[in-house]
Amino acid sequence: MQALRVVYGDEVYIPLILHALCAGFPSPADDYIEGEIDLNRHLIANRPATFLFRVAGDCMRDAGIFDGDLLIVDRSLAPKHGDVVVVFVDGERSVKRLLVEDGQPKLVFENRDWPAYPVPLMADVEIWGVATCALHALRPNGPSR
Repeated sequence: MQALRVVYGDEVYIPLILHALCAGFPSPADDYIEGEIDLNRHLIANRPATFLFRVAGDCMRDAGIFDGDLLIVDRSLAPKHGDVVVVFVDGERSVKRLLVEDGQPKLVFENRDWPAYPVPLMADVEIWGVATCALHALRPNGPSR
């Protein structure tokens, strides 16, 4: 997983359509533009603490995070139960789901084909940041690849 520093330049506004997309039965909704949004402001809450990571592997596929996706990670957020986190375990960086059960934190894969991830008892564990968004292309060679 490679870290990419977010670089800020000019604001980029993209039209926002008024009506939500129907993911089931089609709706005869009109195509009205609601306004514009700046994706930097929409996706990034704390610029200095935000980084991008490219995901390698499929250990989080059941969470909708796939090989090659970009994760937006905010280091200023306090990790809590259920968060997807970038974590260092004995110096090795990976992405896992944080679960807290009976006051004890656990790091788990989100891939039903993988066995549970046991964190060694004496491991050096550092939660580096909280993933806030996963970006993935819907076409081969799309914008996030």
